[in-house]
Amino acid sequence: MTIDSPASFYLGANLNSDGQRGDPLHYEAADLTTHGVIVGMTGSGKTGLGVCLLEEALLDGIPCLVIDPKGDMTNLLLNFPDLLPASFEPWVDEGIARREGLTTDDLAARIAGEWRDGLVSWQVAPERMQQLKDTTRFTIYTPGSTAGVPLNVLGSLEAPPGADTESIRDEIENYVSSLLVLAGIDSDPISGPEHILLANIIETAWVARQNLDLAALIGQVQKPPFRRLGVFELDAFFPPKDRNALAMRLNGLVASPSFAAWREGVALDIQKLVFDGDRVSAPIFYLAHLSEPERQFFVTLLLSKLVTHMRSQQGSSDLRVLLYMDEIAGFCPPTAEPPSKKPILTLFKQARAFGYGLVLATQNPMDFDYKIMSNAGTWLIGRLQTERDKARILEALQSASGGVDVAALDRRISALGKRQFVLHTTRGNEPELITSRWAMSYLAGPLSKQQVAELSGEATTPTDMPSSVAPPSGETLAVAPLNAIGVSTTYLDNAATWAGHVGADHSSTRLVPMVAATVNLLYDDAASGIQHNETYEAVLTDPGAVLTSENVIPVDHDPRDFAPDQPAGSAYVPPMVALDKASTWKKFESDLIGYLVARPSIRIWKNPGFKIYSRVGELESDFRSRVIGAAEQATADAIAALKQKFDARIDRVKDQVATAQRKAADLEADVSARRQQEVVSGAGDLLGALLGGRRSATVTKAANRRSQTKRTEARRDSAAEAVADKLADLDAVEQDLAEEIEAIRIEMDDKAATIEELSIPLEKVDVKVAELKLVWVPIP
Repeated sequence: MTIDSPASFYLGANLNSDGQRGDPLHYEAADLTTHGVIVGMTGSGKTGLGVCLLEEALLDGIPCLVIDPKGDMTNLLLNFPDLLPASFEPWVDEGIARREGLTTDDLAARIAGEWRDGLVSWQVAPERMQQLKDTTRFTIYTPGSTAGVPLNVLGSLEAPPGADTESIRDEIENYVSSLLVLAGIDSDPISGPEHILLANIIETAWVARQNLDLAALIGQVQKPPFRRLGVFELDAFFPPKDRNALAMRLNGLVASPSFAAWREGVALDIQKLVFDGDRVSAPIFYLAHLSEPERQFFVTLLLSKLVTHMRSQQGSSDLRVLLYMDEIAGFCPPTAEPPSKKPILTLFKQARAFGYGLVLATQNPMDFDYKIMSNAGTWLIGRLQTERDKARILEALQSASGGVDVAALDRRISALGKRQFVLHTTRGNEPELITSRWAMSYLAGPLSKQQVAELSGEATTPTDMPSSVAPPSGETLAVAPLNAIGVSTTYLDNAATWAGHVGADHSSTRLVPMVAATVNLLYDDAASGIQHNETYEAVLTDPGAVLTSENVIPVDHDPRDFAPDQPAGSAYVPPMVALDKASTWKKFESDLIGYLVARPSIRIWKNPGFKIYSRVGELESDFRSRVIGAAEQATADAIAALKQKFDARIDRVKDQVATAQRKAADLEADVSARRQQEVVSGAGDLLGALLGGRRSATVTKAANRRSQTKRTEARRDSAAEAVADKLADLDAVEQDLAEEIEAIRIEMDDKAATIEELSIPLEKVDVKVAELKLVWVPIP
C-alpha cells in the first residue's frame, strides 16, 4: 500500500460496501483551493480527521494557519516519534486514570501501545512522524495571554505595505468593527459616527504612510487630523463631548490590566507568521481562554490581515497556504452579522484565485452561512446529532451539486460509524464512503492554558522574526550624540519601504541609533569553478549586542532611504556603545563578518559522473536537464567512436562475405556448364553408338563427365556453407556492436542519474564590508 503520493494527502481509506477498508484515500491538495467543510458531532472523529489533514498539508510543504477556539488543534504538537510511554505521560488525562484505577504511567503505557499499533495498521512509520516534526515550525500564539507566544494585537496599527485601496478599507472596517465590539459599542459602518470617525482617522494615517497604535488612535479621537467628515463640519457630525466619551470608553481597554498582554509579543504580521522562515510554518492561534467578544475581535483582525496579504500576492492554481478554523460556531452564522463574517465570506469568494484554501469545521451545520455551504468544493460529513442537521446538509449539497442522489446520501450518512465520513466534492464524482487514518499526533483533547504554557516551552518559537526595538529607559537627548570621524550620520527617510521591518514609526520624534551595512560577498569554489558575487545589505537594529537573526535585518536599501538632515523636534535615545570611537565601528565590522561567515552556505548541485556543476540559483530540475543533455552528447560521441572502431572489422568480414559469395557463384556457374556439357556430350555419344561406334567407350566418357560434375557440385556446396559462415560472422560483429552501444547508453544514464548537493561556505577573506553608516530611526 502506497501512502505517499505527490500533491495529495493520505487521509485514510475508502470503505467497501461491506464496511471494510479498501484502497488508500489520496485527496488531491489542489481541491482545497475550492475550500472544504468538515461536519460531525462530538465523537464522530472530526478533530482527528482535521489533524490528519493538517499533518498531510505540512508534510507536503504547505503552510497552515490554524484558528483554534477550543484548544483541540494544539494536539498537533503532541507528536512523539519515539512512541515511548514517557512521552505520552505528561499529557494523559489523570481523571481517566483515576476512574480506571490506573496510574498515569500505566495509562500512558497503554495509550503508547494503542498509538503504535494504530499507526502500524495504517503503515505510518516513526520516520514519517519525525519528518513532520523536523520540517515544521509549530508555534502556539495566545493573544491576550503569555501562556504561549503573545501577540501584539492592540499595540500597533501598522499600515499594510503595498495594499490596494479596497484591501486597506476592508481591513480598516473589520478592525474598527471588532474593536467596537470589544469595547461594547454598537456602531454600524455606514451610519454609526463612532465607526466612521475611527475608520477615517486610521485611513488618513495610512494614506500618509504613518503607523498608529491604540494610544495614538484614542488621542486622535479627541483631536482628529481633519475638520470635516463628508459634507459636515466635524463638530456638527460628532460633537467634542461625544468624541471625548468615545475616547474614555476606548481608554478603558488600554488602562485595564487584563489587556496588558494584548500589547505584548510579536507583531501580527501574516508574512512573518505564516510564510517566512526556513521551515514550513504552522501558527496555531489558541483562543480557548478568551471571551466571545475577544475572540470576535482577534479572528476579525487576523482574517482581515490575511485578506490584505492575499490580495498582494500573484494568482496561483496550486494550494499555497491552508487556513483551518476549528469550531466555526458564532463566527459566520446564517442570520447574524458578527465582524468576523465579512472576511470569512471574502476569503471563500476570492481566495481560490490566489491558491489560499479554507477548511471550516463544526459540530452543527446550522453554524454556517448558506453562502459558505454553497461555495464549498469539498464536504466531509461525519455522524450528525439530529435529523434536522442531516436535512440541512442534504439541502446544501443538493443546492451546491444539483445531481446528488439525496436518498442514497441520506442512507449513507445515517449509517456512519466513528471515524467514518462521506466525502463529497463538486467535481462530479459520486460521494465516497471513507474512514480516516490514525493521526500521528496524540489526540489528547482540548489543552488548558497551563498545558499550552508547558507545551510552548518545547515548541519552536519564531526566533527568525525581527523583534520590535525596545527603547532603553531614561531621558532622551536634544542633540545627537557624536559619531566617529569618517562614518556617515543619516536619518531614516519617510519613504523607505523597509522602515516597518526595523520597527520604525514616522509619527514619532524619538530616534534610536541603528547601523546600515553594505557588504560584498564572494562565494568561490575551485573544483566547480564557481565565483558568485553578491551584495548583502542589512540594518543592525541593536548596535553593540550579539548579532542574531533578530537584530540583523536584511533589507534592500539605497541612498534615497537615508536623509542627511534631522527631523524637527527630534529626541535622541542615548546609544549603548561609544559611537564616536573608531574601535566601536571596527568591532561592528568584525562582528558582522563573523555573523555572515557563520550563516548557512549557498548550495549548488554536482554531477560527479560528468563533473558538471550547477550555477548559483539554478533549480535542480534545470540542472538535471543540463546533465541529461551532456549525457546524450557523451553517448553520441562514444557511440561514434565505437562505430569507427568496429568499421574495420565489419568491412573485413563484408569483404570475406563478398569473396565467398563470388566463389560460390563461380562454382554454381561451373556446375551449370558441366550439366549442359553432359547433356550435349551424352546426345553425341548416343548418336555415335547408333551409327556404329563403340558402346563401351561411350559409357566410360559419360561416367567421367558425371564424376567431374559431382566434384564441382561438392565444391559449390562447400563454398555456399562458407558464405553462410561469413554472414553469421557479420551478424555476430553487428550484435557485438549493438551490445556495446547499449552498454554505453546504460553507463551514461547511470552517470547522469547521480546528483549531489555541494555546499560553498563563505570565508572571512571573501567578506568585504563596503560601508557602515549610522542611521537614526524613529520609534514609538
